[in-house]
Amino acid sequence: MTSRFPSRTRPLAAAMLFGAVLLGALSSAHATVNPPIYMTHGVEYMSGGIGSDEAQLMETVSPRWPATFEFAVKDHKGADFAANVHVTVRDGSGTALLDNVVSGGPFMVARLDPGNYEVEARLGSQVLKQPLHVLPGAAAKATFVWPAGTDMASAGTRAVQ
Repeated sequence: MTSRFPSRTRPLAAAMLFGAVLLGALSSAHATVNPPIYMTHGVEYMSGGIGSDEAQLMETVSPRWPATFEFAVKDHKGADFAANVHVTVRDGSGTALLDNVVSGGPFMVARLDPGNYEVEARLGSQVLKQPLHVLPGAAAKATFVWPAGTDMASAGTRAVQ
């Protein structure tokens, strides 16, 4: 059996192949996995953002979802991201589409139809509410920031980078 390549190029080709395989293995070891997508009342949603890789992933995918919610608590250094926030989204007629779902991190995205909504976010014993207007083909965002000293005994937080 003869090869089209001179014998001196075989080690180079083998080294390049080994490098490509190694690079693939290393990059997949550091790949961020999407948080799970849930569905309730016909609305898909996903939440996460714990850790910098997952936070970056959530920020990257949020423009592709009609609605994004972000949760934080003010502190003396600026703000901490908040997790374990209880979220309820009601449509214009008051029907709960997301009903007391718990965020798995400081970001939540939802596939809401165009329309007007009221979003309620509860952290500990404090509730914040905001209206949200979702337009066709556009991403809407609501940011909830609780004041410093919010009871967070049941909530998870991490510093905003």
